[in-house]
Amino acid sequence: MNAKRHSKRKVLLTGFGPFGDAPRNPSLEAVRALDGREVAGHVLVARELPVEFGVARDALRRAMREVRPRLVLCTGLAATRTAVSLERVAINVDDARIPDNAGRQPVDVPVVRGGPAAYFSTLPLKSMLRALQAEGIPAEVSQTAGTFVCNHVFYGLMHQLRNRGGIRGGFVHVPPVDGDGPFTPALLERALGLCIKVALRTPVDVPLAAGAVD
Repeated sequence: MNAKRHSKRKVLLTGFGPFGDAPRNPSLEAVRALDGREVAGHVLVARELPVEFGVARDALRRAMREVRPRLVLCTGLAATRTAVSLERVAINVDDARIPDNAGRQPVDVPVVRGGPAAYFSTLPLKSMLRALQAEGIPAEVSQTAGTFVCNHVFYGLMHQLRNRGGIRGGFVHVPPVDGDGPFTPALLERALGLCIKVALRTPVDVPLAAGAVD
């Protein structure tokens, strides 16, 4: 059984560990809840990334070498958002308003020196959006992943995948699961599982109306 599972194609999921004084991070809890499940003939493998510039990107690189995925979905918390945000663009700049967990606070520093200004997600974002909304899950296509560690990882992922056409990847920001918002851990888990299912089964995205601007 273990050998059979090991031979299956894999999806790499990443979430960030706790940031600052927060005791937990819903992005990590959601991907851990999905770890080991099978979707469309693929095993889901979850990994934790630290909220640290440079170190997070290196950890992602190691995870990709270990897992050898066919699809990569990185996730992170967007504390002020109220919907699952499917990120379209990763930009080549680290510009931290606050320090990361290691005290680093880069300003106007490229993620990859000499890299292109931006990369686009290769996930079928509009198809994912349609599926989420059909299930009544608040969702949007976002045009910016910010300039903190989430964007740093998103850009690093797409830079790593630039010459690997058989592997698709992208980033999803998740909203908080506490307070008065509509999201519970179970709903967030269901949303990410649906995103993965659609991404694996949709080779060509569908054209829909534009996404959000933030």
